[in-house]
Amino acid sequence: MWRGQTGEVEYLINVMWPFTDYRRDNGTTLIWPRSHGASALLSDPPEAPLAVECSPGSAIVFLGSTLHGAGGNRSADVRQGMIVSYCLGWLKPYENQWLVYPPNVARTFAPDLAALVGYQQHRPNLGNYEGRCPSILLNANTPEHLGAVDALRPDQDAALAEFLKEQRRIGAAPRG
Repeated sequence: MWRGQTGEVEYLINVMWPFTDYRRDNGTTLIWPRSHGASALLSDPPEAPLAVECSPGSAIVFLGSTLHGAGGNRSADVRQGMIVSYCLGWLKPYENQWLVYPPNVARTFAPDLAALVGYQQHRPNLGNYEGRCPSILLNANTPEHLGAVDALRPDQDAALAEFLKEQRRIGAAPRG
């Protein structure tokens, strides 16, 4: 993500807090052991993923280079939680958690100035607001609540679509 030497420096540590139970059947977080650091360069993970089950009051902590993802929710339950990514101090935060200039003020700025004060996303997802470029907040008719989306590059979106197509073909992914 930051174009440094992959596998030599850990730029990020992730902490997930479950708000509901994380179970295999409701899509708990999958973590691939030993997929971090230099192993992140391998085309195939060295091990199968672990389904990390936990309850509110627990936390899941893993290095940012660790391969991870959500499992498919095969239950009627919702899986909710929060993830905060802590990164080195010289990096822009993963999410723009504070806005010094609220949207009603930044709407008056020239686009370059608005981007400079934080209303810009670095692809694929640094500085995002619910997975979107925070400049969306500068639109006159911005909804009060935006649903989160994945901020994927076109190549990542295509790879995900191909993966899901194959998972559905073999009956391993939920439809929806």
